[in-house]
Amino acid sequence: MLRSPAAALLRRLAPRLTGCSGGAGSSTRQSLPPYISSSSSFLARFSSTPTSPPPPSSVGARDDEAEDDKLQGSSSDSGARLSISVDRAGLYSPPEHSHEPSSDSDLVKHLKSIIKFRSGPISIAEYMEEVLTNPQSGYYMNRDVFGESGDFITSPEVSQMFGELIGVWAMCLWEQMGKPEKVNLIELGPGRGTLLADLLRGSAKFVNFTKALNINLVECSPTLQKVQYNTLKCEDESVGDEKRTVSKLSGAPVYWHASLVQVPSGFPTIIVAHEFFDALPIHQFQKGSRGWCEKMVDLAGDSSFRFVLSPQPTASLIFLSKRCQWASAEELEKVEQIEVCPKAMEITEQIADRISSDGGGALIIDYGKNGIVSDSLQAIRKHKFVHILDDPGSADLSAYVDFAAIKHSAMEASDDISVHGPMTQSQLLGSLGINFRVEALMQNCDEKQAESLRTGYWRLVGDGEAPFWEGPDDQTPIGMGSRYLAMAIVNKKQGSPVPF
Repeated sequence: MLRSPAAALLRRLAPRLTGCSGGAGSSTRQSLPPYISSSSSFLARFSSTPTSPPPPSSVGARDDEAEDDKLQGSSSDSGARLSISVDRAGLYSPPEHSHEPSSDSDLVKHLKSIIKFRSGPISIAEYMEEVLTNPQSGYYMNRDVFGESGDFITSPEVSQMFGELIGVWAMCLWEQMGKPEKVNLIELGPGRGTLLADLLRGSAKFVNFTKALNINLVECSPTLQKVQYNTLKCEDESVGDEKRTVSKLSGAPVYWHASLVQVPSGFPTIIVAHEFFDALPIHQFQKGSRGWCEKMVDLAGDSSFRFVLSPQPTASLIFLSKRCQWASAEELEKVEQIEVCPKAMEITEQIADRISSDGGGALIIDYGKNGIVSDSLQAIRKHKFVHILDDPGSADLSAYVDFAAIKHSAMEASDDISVHGPMTQSQLLGSLGINFRVEALMQNCDEKQAESLRTGYWRLVGDGEAPFWEGPDDQTPIGMGSRYLAMAIVNKKQGSPVPF
């Protein structure tokens, strides 16, 4: 059922195509359902056993003591000989220098150096952070990874309708806030900027809304910042003695930030986080014979990467304990592995604090579960799944979003906010009027555009394989409608957001 505020806004959207993007046959970020098996006690004693024999120590230990030097008296001295022995067991013995070229990438060398320097494994969270956002060689830092020519496709790349309807949600929230003259529109992890560009184009007729916007993009990749600059049709202009960047799609000023905390506060805030939380680094924990222990990344004897279990308790167990406090005993008894994302908890707290103090709300859309996530970490390269440890930096790493943890993190951060959802992406877009929008667009397009619209519509709101597809089997559109969830966090003073 289309609610009246959204319906009123949707009817005023221009019934035209702005370039039907997307198509079929490309992998969206997804994985098989997390593996779940039953077990009994929880958080007994924290210890661990390696999943494979421990690697040789990077310290060059020697079994016997080497006699380094012997001091003797003169040949005529009949006294006992004095000997000094040096224990080298704790000294680091570097590998022999070789002039042979190495096939390892700079990122792989960097990861191996960290493990060797510590003489032990690193957490999966640290591995993910280095692989995705290492300043020199991280996956996101120096390339455009989205779209048909990249490694995966997200909803904004599938159809312009997605960004337009997120714009409807943002305008409804702005009206609920009392139509403030200035508002911070923040997107976390904006990718190419496609979602925001469609949002601005779709809302262009609502002049008071677009005039109120200060656009803030939280993006750490210099390469993607340049792509976003072009997508939003940005230009630099002088204002007095200062210069600022403006999007010609709306006339709104545009700013880039490395993190949410860098975005200036003081204005009511609208935050959009689409496929942002799934790329945040996670810790994985596995139930062993003597309790829970952390799954980590280490080097095998042949210098390849492998998974092991921590030989002793890790500091990250505090986050596991916190996550388990939010779960029932029955839920905990069913899992053998648990994924925890401390960064997601931290950023959610920042969102809740900002909305509490400045007013506004946040919309989070991602694939995940409304409960404990087990083993969901995945790697995608060229739209195909690959092994997580295969050629680090060449594939996207992501994991299911724990929406229950996001909800609890937000509610514990502030009493002035309310959390709504999650609901499925199909429910969200359907309530915002995607059926009306696709019908309007179909009236003004040719057959090729109509096919693209039907395909994009199914991928956004459908479930499973599209029944109408007549193309190659390996390009059948797979619906995201029920696999992606949406959650809203808003200031309590504004009431329930549309369409929750």
